[in-house]
Amino acid sequence: MRTVRYLCVILLCVLSFNCQNDDDAKDIINDNPNPVLTENVEVYDGNLIDNSYTLAVENGGTTSYLLDKAGNKVKEWLFEDNLGNDLELLPEGKLLGIFKSDNPPFSFGGFGGIVKIINQDGSIDWEFEYTSENYISHHDVELLPNGNVLFIVWEKIETAEAQANGVATSNPVYPEMLVEVNPLNNQIVWQWRSFDHIVQDVDPTLLNYGSVSDNPQLIDINYNVVDNGDIMHANGIDYDQDKDVIYLSVNYYSEIWVIDHSTTTEQAATNSGGNYNKGGDLLYRFGNPSAYKNTEGTRLFYNNHFPNILEDNEPGEGNILVFNNGTNNSQSIVYELDIPANFNLIPNTNNEPNIVWSFTDPELFNGRISGAVRLKNGNTLIAEGSYGFWEVTNNGSIAWKYNGLGASFWRCYGYDLNDQEILDLNLE
Repeated sequence: MRTVRYLCVILLCVLSFNCQNDDDAKDIINDNPNPVLTENVEVYDGNLIDNSYTLAVENGGTTSYLLDKAGNKVKEWLFEDNLGNDLELLPEGKLLGIFKSDNPPFSFGGFGGIVKIINQDGSIDWEFEYTSENYISHHDVELLPNGNVLFIVWEKIETAEAQANGVATSNPVYPEMLVEVNPLNNQIVWQWRSFDHIVQDVDPTLLNYGSVSDNPQLIDINYNVVDNGDIMHANGIDYDQDKDVIYLSVNYYSEIWVIDHSTTTEQAATNSGGNYNKGGDLLYRFGNPSAYKNTEGTRLFYNNHFPNILEDNEPGEGNILVFNNGTNNSQSIVYELDIPANFNLIPNTNNEPNIVWSFTDPELFNGRISGAVRLKNGNTLIAEGSYGFWEVTNNGSIAWKYNGLGASFWRCYGYDLNDQEILDLNLE
């Protein structure tokens, strides 16, 4: 069902180069408020910026790079394969990313197929291909604290099976899965299937019939039936170690789903077991009450990306950042939301979280990709997919803007100068 490929030769070229001018790089590191800026930097306020690096992840491209706030590329990576979107920097100078298969069985936007850990010299530390005629990994990948790797998968459900389960379709559908693999032995140790947790109110003679609004823990499988079968289009994951749950961004439902990771694979297919004793049913969901026919609560998201739990070393610890693409009015918003301490998904009530902070601007809009991270000084770094990057303060002041001059960005990550991932790169 899966193919694992080990490479004994270098499959990709890695190009790293220092700042355009070493003195300019030192100016940034030493907090000089007036460094020499590249043409990409449209706003630079030395009194407001966070003195950190930005990992710029080009959308589906063959390159990513580390920027200083003057706009210099202090390191650049060139890849043999196109990114299947996500790429993150790990300690020891390694990269974790998802890359595109040469022969995908289906190729919706953001398809991948291959997960890699790449060494600093460009050699392959680990590679795992998860693609067949019935599934393909896509969009996002996460290294878990236990050393396993988690990623999103499209699963093909043939037309007859979909129809028997109450899907109002004339074509195959491709709902979401989550797969966790142990890179030491390439064994799949856990998985969750959205198709195990569906409800439909279209035909009482078919499987999964019930009231959508009375079952918020289940997924209305007919919420977004489209001809090509890409009915959910999940695009992002984040793992909360304290609660042992996964946050899954489901773009076409305009929601974030919360899934219990403490279950076994067998329990994840049911509605019992795990720390919350709900199996693989949704523990919590937010962003779009209409997705489960709930008339209470105010809709927050119109397409969304990157659920990002703020960790214990980040201002806003325990809250979550989400990029609302804002396709309803061509206006994107970054939300910081207060996630409930105890998940309590109640039918026909307002289940939406409280807004702690938000940022928008008349010039901030991208209908796809994009995301936001919190920096150490409390600023928020935003990737506006078709433009570049914004750094904004808690009161909404713009500290930094970087124009990609035509480049498209999947996401960005901020790294402090003293983060181990940066120290291990030996940039100086």
